[in-house]
Amino acid sequence: MTWRANIFTIFPEAFPGNLGVSILGKALQDGRWDLNLIDLKQFPAKSDRIDDSPYGGGAGMILSPLTFEKAFDSLAEDDKKMRKIYFSPRGRQFRQSDLASMANSPGITVLCGRYEGVDQRILDFYSFEEISIGDFVLLGGEAAAMAVIEGCARLLPDVVGNRDSLESDSFSDHLLEHHQYTKPQIFKELSVPETLLSGDHQKVEEFRQNQSKQITARQRPDLWGKYVAKKLLDSFDDAT
Repeated sequence: MTWRANIFTIFPEAFPGNLGVSILGKALQDGRWDLNLIDLKQFPAKSDRIDDSPYGGGAGMILSPLTFEKAFDSLAEDDKKMRKIYFSPRGRQFRQSDLASMANSPGITVLCGRYEGVDQRILDFYSFEEISIGDFVLLGGEAAAMAVIEGCARLLPDVVGNRDSLESDSFSDHLLEHHQYTKPQIFKELSVPETLLSGDHQKVEEFRQNQSKQITARQRPDLWGKYVAKKLLDSFDDAT
């Protein structure tokens, strides 16, 4: 079964965007994954409107649950059972482990909010997970959807040619990736670290691992704490 991303949006023209270029775009064209765009404007709740003013007053417009009901009912039955995601600053922080879980599923369904958001009953009735990709606010969910779909699609079989590169990704073991270098050996009086020129694969691996630890401890102490805790638990398991 081909992995599929169902996207509910009022701007289907925003897609595929970055999902249509490079290896992801080729994989999309080759049918190794599928993008199903559902234009919410095609499912008006009344006359030509898909949204309405919020109860209780306030600025902005809210997506009507009647519109979403019609749009959701247009999905195939199997697609209706997929994991459902709504991007929101109040959602829990999205992580690499979420991408791995989604990539191992039949696919995901994403609702891209716009303007003041969507009727809460849409999220409640259809069991949407509220997800945040960071502590900032965008105009809509389309950019966030592309980021998450890209993260999932690159983990699918036969999409990324070198699978080993996925094993060393940042966050794969609660560590950020080490620095990378290529030719020339000296650039602007800055030289490539000598260890990387040694040809000693064990020393190179140790150097990169230590560098990942230093970078993580300095730049992401929250991740470093998780790494240390995991190593401590692993040592307890080995001892028992």
